[in-house]
This record gives sequence, C-alpha cells and structure tokens, in this order.
Amino acid sequence: MRRPFIAGNWKMTQSRAEAVALAQGIVSQQGKTEIEVAIAPPSVYLDAVSQVTKGSAVGLSAQNMYHEANGAFTGEISASMLLDLSCKYVILGHSERRHILGETDADVNRKVHAALAAGLVPIVCVGETLAEREAGNTKSVVQQQFDGSLAGLSNEQMSDVVIAYEPVWAIGTGKVATPDQAEEVHADLRKLLETRYNSNVAAAVRIQYGGSVKPDNAAELLGQPNIDGALVGGASLKVDSFLGIIAAAK
Repeated sequence: MRRPFIAGNWKMTQSRAEAVALAQGIVSQQGKTEIEVAIAPPSVYLDAVSQVTKGSAVGLSAQNMYHEANGAFTGEISASMLLDLSCKYVILGHSERRHILGETDADVNRKVHAALAAGLVPIVCVGETLAEREAGNTKSVVQQQFDGSLAGLSNEQMSDVVIAYEPVWAIGTGKVATPDQAEEVHADLRKLLETRYNSNVAAAVRIQYGGSVKPDNAAELLGQPNIDGALVGGASLKVDSFLGIIAAAK
C-alpha cells in the first residue's frame, strides 16, 4: 500500500521569522503517523527551517535545484547543497517554473536525474492549462510532460520518484478539479507507468494532487484510489489548514 504524502510548497512568501514560526507550529503538532509530511520553504530559509524540522516527523524539501553538481552557475543551487541543508525532497517542474520561467521538459529531466543521483526524492509536477483542458488536450499534454520530464529512468529510479498532478488552472485560483477529474488524470498516469515500466512500478509510485487543496475538499480528493497525497500551496501557509489536510489524508 502506498504511503500518503502531503507536502507544503511555501513558494516565494514569508520572512525568515514567519517561516520559522510556521515550521515550529507544524512540527509541534505533527507527530509520527502513517502520513508522510514535508514542507518546502524558500531556499534562503532552508537552513533556518532545517533547525526546526531536524529529528521531527516533518521532512524538508527544496522548491527547485540546478542539474549541475557544481561550477560557475551564479544564483543556482546544487543537489549536494540541498543535502547539506538536510533536504530529503526537491520539487521539480512546477507549473510556475514551466510557464513563468520557461523551463522545458528536458530541463526538468536533467534535474530529475541529478536529484536521484544525489539521493534526493524528486516531486515532479505535470499539468495542463485551462486552454489545453478546454481543447480536450489534457491527456496528451500530461503524457508529453511525463515522457519528457521522466525520460531515461530505470525501474528502480522511477520507484523513487513522486509525481504531482497539478492542473495549472486550479493553482492559486480557488478552482479545484473535481474528484472525478483529478482521479481520471491520476489513473491515466498510473497506466503510463505500467505501460512504460510494469505493474509493480505503477503500484509503487505515489501521485499527489495539487491545485487549491484545502481542509474542506481534501478528504474527497484524497479518497480517490489513485490519489496518494497532495502538493499544497496557499493552505500550507497556515498551521491549522495544513494540519487539516494531513488529517484528511488519514
């Protein structure tokens, strides 16, 4: 059985003090459970937040990384640097990086390989825009991102990856894919895993849903057979709402 995984993506928000206080609030109330939990503060606060999460049941994630191990890449952060900060996970290919900052599937793929080689767990995001959904292209867009972003992975490597389906039209908009809409895409992703790999890999890989997840809609979304957790944005910025989503996963 796949272990449910709830991750909070704090994006480019908060001050250092706010990030530390939020982490303290989550850690103080989140004991060891069957739910896997991670938080992803801004990179400049990873070190401060790592001091809070150390030894707790809450894992630390970065929001991005560069694919090169080291070198003259001004402003970039390597996998080894994230490991130095006690990160276990890294979010890759988030729609905001794809659509605002121009990252391609090939860019994401290089980062996925670098993360896995370093021992980080990549949370790889895929998802369609509203125009693509309305044109009936959801399935083809998600498959293209799946094929490109996850190219060249062995069975063992793929089993260590977390996929996050995040319809772009539902991120930060208050709009949420219905449980049936979300489940349909998650089931398609599961079939892609089985086709490319095998039934064991397809059964092992966790697929999160991301897009305006809140405590009041989390239970219905997380109750779908192929939805294994959530990548939470705005609702992860308050202790009570984030813990409410974790509780819904139970």
